[in-house]
Order: sequence, then structure tokens, then C-alpha cells
Amino acid sequence: MRHHYLRTSIMEMKLVATQDAVGMVICHDITRIVKGVVKDAAFRKGHIVTKEDIPLLLSLGKDHLYVWECDENMLHENDAADILRQICQGGHMHPTQVKEGKVELVADCDGLFMVDIERLRAVNSLGDMMIATIPSGFVVRKGQRLAGGRIQAPIGDPSPETEAFRRRDDRQ
Repeated sequence: MRHHYLRTSIMEMKLVATQDAVGMVICHDITRIVKGVVKDAAFRKGHIVTKEDIPLLLSLGKDHLYVWECDENMLHENDAADILRQICQGGHMHPTQVKEGKVELVADCDGLFMVDIERLRAVNSLGDMMIATIPSGFVVRKGQRLAGGRIQAPIGDPSPETEAFRRRDDRQ
């Protein structure tokens, strides 16, 4: 079979036969439509295809899939989003489930939310990712969303700068 490549800013997409896609990362949502019953993504961008997925994909008419060409130096967007979570998460907060390269932090109790603004700006200046927070110094309530992180590229490459932020010192 001939492979088709589309160049992206980070890596390449490749068109492969669905049966050959086991272990590969789907680079777009695949919608399942049952008239009058359901219209939703059967598979989300970033899903790693399993052997069990093949029959459903074929039943959806997907004889071929666009997948990301990965190598050992690349991170899946959800893994990269989890690194962002590790950078941001402090005490008295918990994360939402990482999904589509996004994660949010939620307050575990009422309190005062403080942001290390210099560190936030440094992380946001790295590119291909961003963290947004409510303003520093705001009073928060239990269950309130405090911050959100997003990987802006489909797959993130762990740069030395990102790894440095990941290794938080014990004072924080």
C-alpha cells in the first residue's frame, strides 16, 4: 500500500489501512452517527488504536485512518498535558481527567488562590502549550475551576525547558 503524508509543524500524518493501525495514534475525531439515536465521537483525536477497535472502525466505513508518525522523542498530547498538570498542581486542588491535550485544576476547599506569575509567564513563553488561571489573590470556593492547561500542538516534544519546569523544587 502507498502511504500519504501531510506535513505538520511537529510531525507527519500518515494514511494507513485500518487493520495496520493497531498501536498508532488517530489524528482526528471519528464520528459515529445512528440516525435518531446517537451522533458523537466514537474515537477522539489522540486515541491509540487497539485490536478491539478494528471491527467498530471498519463498521463506521473507516478502511483507512490518518495517524501520527511517532518516534521515541515525541509525547502524546495527553502525556504532555499531564506534565503541565504536574507543573501547576499544588495542595488543596485536584485535576480533571486529561482529554484531548487539556487538563483543569479544581479547588478541594475554600481558600485564597495564589499564582506564581513569573513561573506562569515562563511556562507560557515556551510555545506549543499554555496555562490559564483565574487571577492571583482571588478567594475561591470548593469545586471552583482554578486553572487549565492545553497542549496547542497534537504531539509535544519534551524540550529541556519543559523538563526543567517539570522538576519542581521542594520549596513549592
